Amino acid sequence: MAQIAVQDYLKLIPTVKHSPKGYLWSSYDSEADVLYINFKKPSHATDSELTDDDIIIRYEGESIVAPYYLTCQ
Repeated sequence: MAQIAVQDYLKLIPTVKHSPKGYLWSSYDSEADVLYINFKKPSHATDSELTDDDIIIRYEGESIVAPYYLTCQ
């Protein structure tokens, strides 16, 4: 049976509970070293900004729908 670090995933609970509407979808692209997080599916971003910390923040209207973390390593 496959082993996962259950305790590590439990640390996500507070983050998910405080996310917009209590939802969080994520995926990690190891080749690009980008962590994609979405608070809404489907999301239709109307604007985005790149922060000084290499985070792309995607907006749908005034709401943040997805932060993308570049260079996670």
